[in-house]
Amino acid sequence: MNTVIIREDDLIETIADALQYISYFHPMDYIRALGAAYQREVSPAAKDAMAQILSNSRMCAEGHRPICQDTGIVTVFIKWGMDCRLDSARSLQQVVDEGVRKAYLHPDNKLRASILADPAFSRVNTRDNTPSVLNVEMVPGAKVHIDVAAKGGGSENKSKFKMLNPSDSIVDWVLDMVPQMGAGWCPPGMLGIGIGGTAEKAMLLAKQSLMDPIDMTELLARGPSSPIEELRVELYEKVNALGIGAQGLGGLATVLDVKIRDWPTHAASKPIAMIPNCAATRHAHVTLDGSGPAFLEPPVLADYPQIDWAPDSAAKRVDLDTLTPEVVASWKQGDRILLNGKMLTGRDAAHKRIADMLAKGEDLPVEFKGRVIYYVGPVDPVGEEIVGPAGPTTATRMDKFMDMMLEQGLLACVGKAERGPAATNAIAKHKSAYLMAVGGAAYLVSRAIKGSKVVGFGDLGMEAIYEFEVKDFPVTVAVDSEGQNVHVNAPLVWQKRIKDERLLEKA
Repeated sequence: MNTVIIREDDLIETIADALQYISYFHPMDYIRALGAAYQREVSPAAKDAMAQILSNSRMCAEGHRPICQDTGIVTVFIKWGMDCRLDSARSLQQVVDEGVRKAYLHPDNKLRASILADPAFSRVNTRDNTPSVLNVEMVPGAKVHIDVAAKGGGSENKSKFKMLNPSDSIVDWVLDMVPQMGAGWCPPGMLGIGIGGTAEKAMLLAKQSLMDPIDMTELLARGPSSPIEELRVELYEKVNALGIGAQGLGGLATVLDVKIRDWPTHAASKPIAMIPNCAATRHAHVTLDGSGPAFLEPPVLADYPQIDWAPDSAAKRVDLDTLTPEVVASWKQGDRILLNGKMLTGRDAAHKRIADMLAKGEDLPVEFKGRVIYYVGPVDPVGEEIVGPAGPTTATRMDKFMDMMLEQGLLACVGKAERGPAATNAIAKHKSAYLMAVGGAAYLVSRAIKGSKVVGFGDLGMEAIYEFEVKDFPVTVAVDSEGQNVHVNAPLVWQKRIKDERLLEKA
């Protein structure tokens, strides 16, 4: 057979287009599955969170703006046909990274650069989201098959791995790990599980499984036809029975599917890896055959669920500019709140610098007394935007700074997912509150931001301290001034409710 030539520019253009595509188009299998879960959901808080995610998804598809402010670390799986040759003087990694660079610096939809070089020490941003994580397999044939994914840090950080003993239960391990993952991976999403091989192979299998289509509804309808499918169904049902629910607020849908891939392993071993995919599930498949770049067909917007989120009429409007400790003390876990006025932002790098400055007795660039801080690293604005997509980042990363910040007079903080015991105790001690915004609704949330300016640490880029002016910014009280934690309490309520209702079904 004649050699098929894959032009360098064709591969670059294909990678760049795919990354732009997945930044604003969810896979339709995810949208259908989430839409069905929304219809089944009976938890008001979880249903509201899913409505925000679905509304955000449609807005991003229409506006070609990122689904989530964390536009991910790029992972590329390539199956390279052995009858193909890359026409380039550069390595495959360099060519793929050029596609990544082109996508993330696109002037009409610039994506947030989150990749840091020198990860153990200086952690310097590469400014263009390169390098990608590239995996290559040589296969027979004359085509190049490419899976492209952009994985957010919040979900990737919840990855789990263990070398089980051969007699250990996979189900028991998964059910032990999922509650430990908390809500930082922005459920409902998918669980990818890799079983077997070696340590690194199991992790690779788990990541690859997340590229598989969501088909749990079809599997449940026809019934499992293999032990792996039986395991998928068992895990799907038992994980959802945990009652964690959307955003960890308690409810019926924690996972939309469980995907499993396996590989032969050593007789003494049973490696297992689990990686979640979040509400900003982003992946696509393209194929090159030498005829030019490959482009993806946009989804049909009419196929999206007709859900237009609006603030709950019962939500309390709060004026941040006149907020007092007494008002904060009146909030209770689960309350819906709409924030109005000015609030500060700050995340990992800003908190670390604040700690260093306080240790040296230096003055801080902003006054935190009587203020609220939002854990966010926004996407750069384009056109007439005040700010690009600006959803919350995982709040637990700021847990170790919580007491320090509250001692500065901070009244409350806003982020996503749960807070740990130390942060919860600090919040209760200072009679503060933690407010949760929905992860996976970054573009929708950004529409509530009416003003933005840098007020500290400008050199940190997206991690600088901004002052946002917001109007009806939607949040839920996740930890109140008494230390009541909705992420601890609500899943327990729903776990019991699901168990009781299943017992009634069997009676």
